Amino acid sequence: MIVTPVDPVVKQASSQVAPAPGLATPLPLGCGVTLPNRLFKSAMTEGLADPHDRATARHVTLYRQWSAGGTGTLVTGNVMVDRRYLERPGNVVVEDETGVEALAAWAAAGRSAGNQLWMQISHPGRQCTRFVTSEPVAPSAVQLRLGGLFGKPRALEEDEILDIIRRFAETARIAKLAGFSGVQVHGAHGYLCNQFLSPRTNVRTDGWGGPLEKRARFLREVVRGVRRVVGPGFPVSVKLNSSDFQKGAFTHEDACQVAAWLVEDGIDLLEISGGTYERLRLFGIGREEDQAKAAGTERREAYFLEYAAAMRKAARVPLAVTGGFRTRAAMVASLADRQLDVVGLARPLCTTPDLGRRLLDGSETHARADEKLLRLGPGWFGPASSNAMIRGMNAQAQTAWFYRQLICLAEERPLELGLSGRGALLRHYVNEFRLSRARVHRKAAR
Repeated sequence: MIVTPVDPVVKQASSQVAPAPGLATPLPLGCGVTLPNRLFKSAMTEGLADPHDRATARHVTLYRQWSAGGTGTLVTGNVMVDRRYLERPGNVVVEDETGVEALAAWAAAGRSAGNQLWMQISHPGRQCTRFVTSEPVAPSAVQLRLGGLFGKPRALEEDEILDIIRRFAETARIAKLAGFSGVQVHGAHGYLCNQFLSPRTNVRTDGWGGPLEKRARFLREVVRGVRRVVGPGFPVSVKLNSSDFQKGAFTHEDACQVAAWLVEDGIDLLEISGGTYERLRLFGIGREEDQAKAAGTERREAYFLEYAAAMRKAARVPLAVTGGFRTRAAMVASLADRQLDVVGLARPLCTTPDLGRRLLDGSETHARADEKLLRLGPGWFGPASSNAMIRGMNAQAQTAWFYRQLICLAEERPLELGLSGRGALLRHYVNEFRLSRARVHRKAAR
């Protein structure tokens, strides 16, 4: 079972106020489910599916390690609702009950220590690479121009929008059937739900675009549809940008309003993040100005904590903040100050799958921060380059490095900690090409 020792660092409140939560404090949700502790593995794309887009034994191996590692809630990498449009080759796709046995094995392994395992459900929209299709779909025909990796999208017809909403609900239904203990709708990072929210990518003039209320309609209909099929006692979460950090895009004020609406629609937990592929705040890139303004250590460490206060006021629902947490002290302080309810972790779990247990028992005070050492080159070629494409490639190199560690865990091989950013990026592209070719050959053989 999940280890839940008494946290010795928690601040003690007065006798008239409930003690401040610590890392080991359980968290009850509105649906009636209780999270075992305040540690939350945020979604990371795995790329471990077979050529038929099904879960594999590698998912089982990987998530069994994370389950045993002490983190109270695990969220899967984004599971796609439509095999025509993937975030990347190697995504798991759940369109119907085909492959439910493999999903059940994944779910059982991911819950084996008594923790929560939530399936993140997603559609990439225009963020569907050419490895998968040259014509993605989106709210509007606004292209993502990023090194030629993405084709120009086709604007969705209304019947297609309604079909995608249905697909989200069906995937959620099958997740529950397979034994996942909750679901998360991916509404952040520039994927389809976020594309509908942003006036930069949604220039529609019908009932799905224009004022915020109409731009939020798609996400809200998805959440309502999911809630209908899973019922009232099953956790439903949303991952939402605190801001897109782009001029004329989804703003922090928009995020606060949408968060309030999502509470009305019945979510149990809101995870906040930020940025898109075009504005890489989700990787901590381009945050120098934020760091200069930050007053406390934990605020410098956690990327989006400064946006949490307003969102907590707007949305009376448990709040997870993901991005940048690396020290136990910052995690404990943020909980004790009630800046958040759940601490989101991702990349450190690729190199230390039992980090949750170590944080809970106090044997670990600092998580690894390998991303600080990963770069394509010095100076202009590094993450702080004045060239947006170079910054983006550095972010991809960092991500690719963590992909490699994740694959090592899934295959029970030694970690490749000495791999360079450039080497990781090259191997990532080779692997993406290999996975995409396997899917093409599978289709041709049908």
